Amino acid sequence: MAENAPTQVDMRDTDFLTPAGEAAMLSPDSVSWQVFKNPVAMFIGGITATLLELAEPRIRAGVWDNTTFKDQPLPRLKRTGLAAMVTVYGAESKARRLIHGVNQRHAKIRGTTENGIQYRASERELMNWVHTTASFGFLTAYRTFVRDVSATDRDRFYEEALNSASVYGAPGCPRNEAECKAHFEAIRSQLEATKVNREFLGIMHRTPALPLFMRPFQAMFIRAAVSLLPPPLLSQLDLESEGKLRSWETWLIKQLGKLTDKLVIPSAPAVQSCVRLGLPKNYLYQKARQL
Repeated sequence: MAENAPTQVDMRDTDFLTPAGEAAMLSPDSVSWQVFKNPVAMFIGGITATLLELAEPRIRAGVWDNTTFKDQPLPRLKRTGLAAMVTVYGAESKARRLIHGVNQRHAKIRGTTENGIQYRASERELMNWVHTTASFGFLTAYRTFVRDVSATDRDRFYEEALNSASVYGAPGCPRNEAECKAHFEAIRSQLEATKVNREFLGIMHRTPALPLFMRPFQAMFIRAAVSLLPPPLLSQLDLESEGKLRSWETWLIKQLGKLTDKLVIPSAPAVQSCVRLGLPKNYLYQKARQL
């Protein structure tokens, strides 16, 4: 049960074009700027990360008891996605303001799980798991359904997340892929199969979360997200039946991933942030920028 009602984080200051010339927390030449620009990887990886987060009982209680996700999933999904984009692409001053607001909100969330375990949303252990699962989900979705990422660049991706993670109050995130795997092993015994994961998947199936032209693929993307769970956890969380993809579906998702990785959309945060820094709109999409 929850003891404190959360406050709303102000997400209005989300213009990626201003202030002109102001750097983001990460360089345009980072691996993260490449990965986060792809909407297929972001949608699939975000669901993978959320399933892993909800499997942890304290995080599950914090999310399910203190957010509007069950009743208003679409606004919640948009806020979460926008926060990720601001953290990676936004001007650093705006990103830090947003993170400060998120931290203030987390500081007010505390309660007790159904098994009587007290929790605070701002606990470092929980924040570390949230950020680790996000990095794992987005990177795994990108390298599985968009294009391969070298071992060196995978380690760079995890290292790039450390700065913003520490500002979010998650100083113990993995520095590389090996540390990510070790983190998964260390926390595995705490993760539980729960009806909430299936309820979450049901909400995602019912919610029109993707742009209209991609909506026919939403159910397929959701199954793809489940399929990315490490095999031992897929079984442990009792989600094997939710993550089955036919070979042609895997092929189709990869084609969509590759297609969207080449689309220069002027309104996209990645493109607008390049413009803010005086770079060409297609800077991230040039062959020279490929991983």
